Amino acid sequence: MAQRPLILAVETSGRLGSVAIALGEQILGEAAFSGPMKHSAELFPAISSLLEHFSRKADEIEHIYISAGPGSFTGLRIAATLAKTMHLANAAKIVAVDTLDVIAANVTTENTLPNSSHEPPASSIEYIATILDAKRSQFFIAVYQRHTSHETQSTKHGIWKKILPDCLMTASQFLEQFGGKGKPIWLLGEGLVYYKDKFKAEGVFFLDERYWPPKAAKVHLLGWEKASSGQFTDPLTLQPTYLQRPDVKEKGKSKAKN
Repeated sequence: MAQRPLILAVETSGRLGSVAIALGEQILGEAAFSGPMKHSAELFPAISSLLEHFSRKADEIEHIYISAGPGSFTGLRIAATLAKTMHLANAAKIVAVDTLDVIAANVTTENTLPNSSHEPPASSIEYIATILDAKRSQFFIAVYQRHTSHETQSTKHGIWKKILPDCLMTASQFLEQFGGKGKPIWLLGEGLVYYKDKFKAEGVFFLDERYWPPKAAKVHLLGWEKASSGQFTDPLTLQPTYLQRPDVKEKGKSKAKN
């Protein structure tokens, strides 16, 4: 792998899309789309604008990192198609990262602030859950615990240990398992945009809405970690996780089969 490859990071899994370019681990610039669901109209102009601003060309891109879901069909399909096209055109290496992990990476000690003086600082947050709307009263949810100092080298980048892998569950199932028990848990993610009230319970708190959308800069952060250890995605088997994908196990039903 080149020491400082030119990288394109793409986030189109959520409502608010964005792109970023980087040299190795260093972000050069990030551009957010002008509004919700502008992926088709603004993806390529945003990429072109960033490349032009930093005097770069598309054929110089060596890596492309994409947010691979769970997320909307159209947005994920756009990103996957772009990644495969760039692989064919430039031999660009692909890294696909989990959208719920991308959202979790928004929470860092340095940049995450409580909503009010009654809430603890981000440095004291030990558990978070990322929430995406999966329709039909279900949600894609993943739960994370902050790494201890001996488990990771860079907690300052918001690195979290996933303790509940991506799964489908209802809000009531989530609250039954995590609400009002043990240590407080903080929620974020675009699944809260319309359904925040469903998750209100003792011991459950909400991070500010500015931390809810997945962002291209975090796609780059997680993608670079994987690329640095040689974890590239095979373009032939690249398959995004769409909403209600059949092979996602639903909580409860998977247990019943055992």
